[in-house]
Amino acid sequence: MKYMTFATAALMIFNACTAQQKPSKPNNMEEKKNSPVFSRTNTDKVEISEEEWKKVLTPEQFYIARQKGTERPWTSPFETSTEIGTYYCAACGYSLFKSNTKFDSGCGWPSFFEPVNKKSIIYTPDNTHGMRRTEVQCGRCKAHLGHVFNDGPPPTGLRYCINGVSLGFEKKSE
Repeated sequence: MKYMTFATAALMIFNACTAQQKPSKPNNMEEKKNSPVFSRTNTDKVEISEEEWKKVLTPEQFYIARQKGTERPWTSPFETSTEIGTYYCAACGYSLFKSNTKFDSGCGWPSFFEPVNKKSIIYTPDNTHGMRRTEVQCGRCKAHLGHVFNDGPPPTGLRYCINGVSLGFEKKSE
């Protein structure tokens, strides 16, 4: 009887779980503007039912933003984007990151070293999957965005590793 290594088994499981997934597409924020919770100016907290979120979000966005899922690495067009503008929460439109804080971390997800302001992000301990991490959520609607790590560039030394599906983008007008 043959035995497989843990790494081989983990890779087989990962490939099986991700085989049906398609790469993420950038979120069309223009369509989101018609959502009852989407606002770039309203800073009031958004508290709606999970059923309402299912109506507002795509299935992939719901899985990641509301069920704390993770998109496959290197599938988000935002990961390599160099456009100048602002990244918003795909669920509620709240301003999260400016493009001048984005950097190439090589981790496979869009990475930033600083949020727009202190209210943009909520920090929550995450001890799932046998790891100690800090989850980051949207400061307005509590959508799961990703995690923050202490291995980023100056001036903050932080790396906000964000699911592209949780983001929308508005290009800076010239």
